[in-house]
Amino acid sequence: MNPRMDTTDAVISDFDARLSRDAFETRARQGAAALRAIGAGEDVPVAVILRNDLAHLEVMRAAALAGAVIVAINWHAAAEEVAAICDDSGARFLIVHRDLIDALRPALDGRKVIAVRPGMEMRKAYGIAAVAAEAGAEFPEWSVLVDARPPIEQRAPMRPFLRYTSGSTGRPKGVRRLQPGPRKDFEEVLQRVATEMMQLEPGARFLTAAPIYHSAPSTLTSAAMVSPGVSTLVAPRFEPEGFLALIEAQRITHIYLVPTMMSRMLKLPEPTRTRYDLSSVRFCVSTGSPWSHDLKRAMIDWWGPVFWESYGATEIGFMTMVSSDEAMARPGTAGRMQMGASVLILDADGRKLPAGAVGEIHVRMDAFGGFDYSNDPAARAEAEKHGHYSVGDLGWLDEDGYLFITDRKKDMIISGGANIFPAEIEGVLMRAPFVYDVAVFGAPDPEFGEQVVAAIQPAAGWTPDAAQVLAYLDGKLARFKHPRIVDFHDALPREDSGKVFKPRLREPYWKDAKRRI
Repeated sequence: MNPRMDTTDAVISDFDARLSRDAFETRARQGAAALRAIGAGEDVPVAVILRNDLAHLEVMRAAALAGAVIVAINWHAAAEEVAAICDDSGARFLIVHRDLIDALRPALDGRKVIAVRPGMEMRKAYGIAAVAAEAGAEFPEWSVLVDARPPIEQRAPMRPFLRYTSGSTGRPKGVRRLQPGPRKDFEEVLQRVATEMMQLEPGARFLTAAPIYHSAPSTLTSAAMVSPGVSTLVAPRFEPEGFLALIEAQRITHIYLVPTMMSRMLKLPEPTRTRYDLSSVRFCVSTGSPWSHDLKRAMIDWWGPVFWESYGATEIGFMTMVSSDEAMARPGTAGRMQMGASVLILDADGRKLPAGAVGEIHVRMDAFGGFDYSNDPAARAEAEKHGHYSVGDLGWLDEDGYLFITDRKKDMIISGGANIFPAEIEGVLMRAPFVYDVAVFGAPDPEFGEQVVAAIQPAAGWTPDAAQVLAYLDGKLARFKHPRIVDFHDALPREDSGKVFKPRLREPYWKDAKRRI
């Protein structure tokens, strides 16, 4: 990846190609015309299976201008999953990178397919062979369709994306975000995110390497794209040192990262970490997965107090924000509600709990509009209590309204009657210099109900030693939280977003059990 590019004007870039903001908007309007020409106009679902590149940004913006509904699909998905999502959403149009086509052919029958040729930076990042990059010659190329159309004159109101759960357990479930109000343009929501949450202003330069098929990075990237005078840059893939080089070379001011990325940058050798000038960074936000206090403190010590954390959910949107100073003053907090959101902590019977008591988090956030689950209205009704909605997380509020997340409800381990939260154990183990990656979960135990398992990816050069892992935890965690089983893996099943597929790790332990978690 060549990080050095002209930084004088606001641009949209994937480091393979770049466009001025005006040129990008013109191409997006041409793309909107192309979508309308094939019947993918207002309220029509369009499935998108793309990695991070300029074409992906063009498609996002073109769909917004055409009023189409993007059905964002994880590019790792198998053909059967893609077919199920397209059937459930009603998507008859599919835009996909050419090297993914052959594996997805069983899902393509009966659908209008538009292909995108991956650029050289993406080919290098993912090791894509030239022949794969030219696959699917029978399908039209996105850039050719765009070039053939004049820009639309009249844009439609932007529709929210339709997103699906990862499908790591059972069939993927569609989250259909609703318009914030009658005839309201969802772009107004993005503009609020840009100003109230991201502090974007003309001259800012936003960068992410997180996959923009996910809710948070795509929302923040979209917010940058609708902000006048702001440059939007997406890297095809995260690589720790390469990301630092991009920040320095591009004088990046605003960044979206996930905790896994931060941890991997912190594990770089000290001379490597201090080699790069990161003084341009003014704002870095993370959301989507637990961010331990120790990790946050280490990043603040390195980059300064530029970090913000947001607790969010695909169904509800960004719910909280917490600054670096607040995070240091109240270790572990995810912040207070923002943009008019309200929160309730409820027990299993739906009763409101007082400050300090752990329960299920229920939130109402009208600013982002409502939501429903595609073809499953009962699921939304089940998640609602007192006009607030749960996404399955547990936590508590302090006396000043700061929210603390303990863990996912489904991930909590109950051993001998004690509640154990894997996120706490993972946060401690990630500090160990010999641990590259870790996931903690529960397995059956005949005496205590469940026992703690730690799945560990060893750091380079370390000979795996379970006794050393347990010794490291001494004095840091109560003994009942120590893993009873330590497994070592060449790599954990994580997405590029940092999400770990714990069901795949649990499966060998629970497949013969009489109950499952």
